[in-house]
Amino acid sequence: MKEAEELEAKAAEPGFWDDMEESQKVLQRTKHLRDKIDRYERLKTLREDTLMMIDLAEEDNDADLVGDVKKAVDEINEEVEKMTLETLLNGPYDKNNAIMTFHAGAGGTEAQDWCQMLIRMYQMWAQKNGYSVTVLDSLDGDEAGIKSCTIEITGENAYGYLKAEKGIHRLVRISPFNSQGKRMTSFASIEVMPELDDNVEIDIRPEDIKMDTFRASGAGGQHINKTDSAVRLTHIPTGVVTSCQTQRSQHQNKDYAMKMLVAKLVELAQEQQKEKISELKGEQKDNGWGSQIRSYVFQPYTMVKDLRTGYEMGNIGAVMDGDLNGFINAFLKAKSLGTLNLK
Repeated sequence: MKEAEELEAKAAEPGFWDDMEESQKVLQRTKHLRDKIDRYERLKTLREDTLMMIDLAEEDNDADLVGDVKKAVDEINEEVEKMTLETLLNGPYDKNNAIMTFHAGAGGTEAQDWCQMLIRMYQMWAQKNGYSVTVLDSLDGDEAGIKSCTIEITGENAYGYLKAEKGIHRLVRISPFNSQGKRMTSFASIEVMPELDDNVEIDIRPEDIKMDTFRASGAGGQHINKTDSAVRLTHIPTGVVTSCQTQRSQHQNKDYAMKMLVAKLVELAQEQQKEKISELKGEQKDNGWGSQIRSYVFQPYTMVKDLRTGYEMGNIGAVMDGDLNGFINAFLKAKSLGTLNLK
């Protein structure tokens, strides 16, 4: 409440709109805080109304109210659970937007198709949870699917939730690309990084960055595919590479690629402090057998199981349509309790 009032007072100060970018950040933060206050007030009101409904049902011995009471209690429990989970998002970048990079692993065309399926799954999750998605870079597969892709998911706490998805995802199904109808296993890896504010300081010397430009692939448009607008940045000392090709100009693509580069270098610096330099993209393992965090089995039965938490769902269709909150919530709870299985 106090922070929201302080931000609103700041917005009323003369010259507030002189810096449009900073002004937008203040307004977004203010809105987020006000939304949290409103949610809390609505929860209090719902609780009071439900208690009153219970009293009325007992006084009048009215069994018809039982269904309404149960529905209200379920709604209260769901909202309390959601608000409780938000308190676990206390990392330095948890409130930030998320940058997700997908790579097809072992399995050829099948793995590239799996990579595309995962991208769609997270796009659906974002849509269901009020986030917006922007594709920053994409490389099509040889015959079908996608070899690699980078997307940005924008909204409050996007990184806090999606950091749970970093790792290797394993698919088991009868492949539509196998003429013999055999059951096949394929893999795709996901990296998740926070989008960092411009005020994050990291020493990147211009001479340490190699920039390559190339013609963007894709459907095209007025500018796309006609000029070398796509940008690839390589940080020479570390070998970290980022690229962007979906914006209208080379300048915009360079800005997005630089944001991703900064995010990766910050993550690398954090891992160096932990003496785990090899974990630049999470716990770095082979994109194949024995290293997955989650398995998606389509045949001979249907099951999605997270190997770190033990959480599972049998409705694989719902999962592929973005029903991931159960997995994310289980991860956040287990992490807070120190019970994650990271072997």
